[in-house]
Amino acid sequence: MGAAQVAPGQDPASSLRPAAAPAATASAIPVPLCVLGVDPGLNCTGYGVLEVRPGAIGLREAGLIRTLASADLAARLAEIHQGIGEVLAAFRPAALALEQIYSHYQHPRTSVLMAHARGVICLAAAQAGIPLAHYAATQVKKTLTGSGRAGKPQMQRAVCRELGLTAPPEPPDVADALALALCHVYLEPAWLAVMRAGATPSARGRVVMHPEESPSS
Repeated sequence: MGAAQVAPGQDPASSLRPAAAPAATASAIPVPLCVLGVDPGLNCTGYGVLEVRPGAIGLREAGLIRTLASADLAARLAEIHQGIGEVLAAFRPAALALEQIYSHYQHPRTSVLMAHARGVICLAAAQAGIPLAHYAATQVKKTLTGSGRAGKPQMQRAVCRELGLTAPPEPPDVADALALALCHVYLEPAWLAVMRAGATPSARGRVVMHPEESPSS
């Protein structure tokens, strides 16, 4: 499985959320470094790769891994595992930020299916030797917007603001994945230490789709 056609590059040029100087230092981690955020789902798994360097953060790549609803469960999980494995091999991120399972009593099946997807994503990370970090959706929302109840449009606008994008990431699964990556940078002291010099997002990004699907214009 390979990445499909690349959409026009996005050139972030905005500011990051100011934060107090952390106690940790960035000397223990190499720079520049990448963090991969993943929003797991059986139908669509969103992912976003951010590059972090002293005083700068930028979008490297973001997209979707889609599975066929008509395929059996094992085949769909294999597709997700393969897609995440390809992203890990391409960017070798220093960490993978993954959304925790949220279970709603009215929709238990959704949580079960999400758990299947999370399992193969965790497996891909373990096989690649990539450390995992888990964040609750409410924690991500509060970190980026100040409210743990922020809706998807608000999250898309927040990600757009933080990365200086000219248009909100679509679909929302992609924005959620980028939000997870940003949350990891903001909440992990060693990563945040890289940002102490300020922020001028600079890396040129691209949006791709898996498998063999072009992004909507």
